[in-house]
Amino acid sequence: MKTKDYLLVVLAPVPLLLIPLVGVMVSREWKWTWHDFAVAWAILAFTTFAYRLLATRQGSNLNYKLGAGLAVAAGFLVTWINLAVQIIGDENPAFVLYFVALLIGLVGVGLSRFQPAGLARAAFATAAAIFLIPIVAVLCWPSDFSPGVPQVFALNLIFVLMFVAAGLLFRRADSAQPARP
Repeated sequence: MKTKDYLLVVLAPVPLLLIPLVGVMVSREWKWTWHDFAVAWAILAFTTFAYRLLATRQGSNLNYKLGAGLAVAAGFLVTWINLAVQIIGDENPAFVLYFVALLIGLVGVGLSRFQPAGLARAAFATAAAIFLIPIVAVLCWPSDFSPGVPQVFALNLIFVLMFVAAGLLFRRADSAQPARP
């Protein structure tokens, strides 16, 4: 990454954070503290950094960039929704498992050394881990599914499909690369 990329990572979240800032100033329903703004900036900056790191790799083709974008977007959505309202209930401890699943994906990305075949495996592993979370939650902590069990499974399926699609795009990017000696 170049210097301008780091500047983009730092500044890209600012326009988006103007939305809640205006909301706090004009409405009593917005109850953001400076901690909320700091966490939101960190999540948005990390998301921008992750995409720039993956998409600006030398030799990355369109499938690689689309896979990176989809995987990063899925990770962002899982994190944002889980921090904002918790995907599985307000008191259900299973919400922590979503962060564990994303950590599995990040470890996979590191182990893959940004190669498309390894990134595909990391995306599929993350999808599998996320797929299991509501099943584990229903079996271990069935009392708090405040949005409802079908709604949690439906939202979870969207995340799983996003990571599977990213894995398929990485796999396609790998097959489009010239054979390695």
